Amino acid sequence: MIRIFLALVLAVTAHGAAAQDRRMSHCIAIADAAPGIEYLHKASFADPVPDFSSRITYIAHASFLIQTPGGLNVVTDYTGFIGNVDLTPDVVTMNHAHSTHWTANPDPAIPHVLRGWGDELGQGVEHRLDLGEMYIRNVPTDIRSFGGVEERGNSIFVFEVEGLCIGHLGHLHHEPEEAQYAALGRLDVVMAAVDGGMTLDLPTMLKVLKRLKSSVVIPMHWFQDFTLQAFLEGMAGDFDIVNDGAHSLTVSLRDLPSRPTVVVLRPNYLRASAD
Repeated sequence: MIRIFLALVLAVTAHGAAAQDRRMSHCIAIADAAPGIEYLHKASFADPVPDFSSRITYIAHASFLIQTPGGLNVVTDYTGFIGNVDLTPDVVTMNHAHSTHWTANPDPAIPHVLRGWGDELGQGVEHRLDLGEMYIRNVPTDIRSFGGVEERGNSIFVFEVEGLCIGHLGHLHHEPEEAQYAALGRLDVVMAAVDGGMTLDLPTMLKVLKRLKSSVVIPMHWFQDFTLQAFLEGMAGDFDIVNDGAHSLTVSLRDLPSRPTVVVLRPNYLRASAD
């Protein structure tokens, strides 16, 4: 317990020393979870986002559209294609473990392209992007490669919006270290790869998610429904399961579920005439 506390203090201290004139994260805190009752609400990506909320739409594989009440559009693990819509994201994040998580030629009209790796192998990168309505930061992790391990080649991105802490674990290949857990802080909502092999093996991913204690877990990066089902069976004892075929949800800090919940969203490229 002392080691965990020291790691947390070091992470917060280092973040503050490196960003004295930057906005501080409200997610790096000792609090276990945010209060909440009621339930989650689903809507089309084209609808206005309610006040004090964020909408998350599953596009494909590891790509999600995260939207704010003020109209910010962020796409995770951006591959260059999000669907048959005239939408230029304000921000895209990318990881380069595989080509299905990034593009070498992002649309130059996108104002902010955040790569989860550094210019040099093993260098890593630090992002601290303050957009007013949303604050985006990353926690570097290692990834496996054909030549071994690429240190700091992946990033877990955290999106802080309307009091919520939303985390995208990216192409995670190892359990986070104590300092990385501390740097992540509280994650109210987390997107997690559940393929069971290409990223983390299933037992380790279950361990990570149960430690994070997020109110909402959104599985991603599965290739067949049987891998998704294996994940759901592993989570069922500790989490409620919602699997009703929706591909988006709107969530706010005030109506997070009172019991941790896995919300299965079905991937669906964005369409101009979305349901």
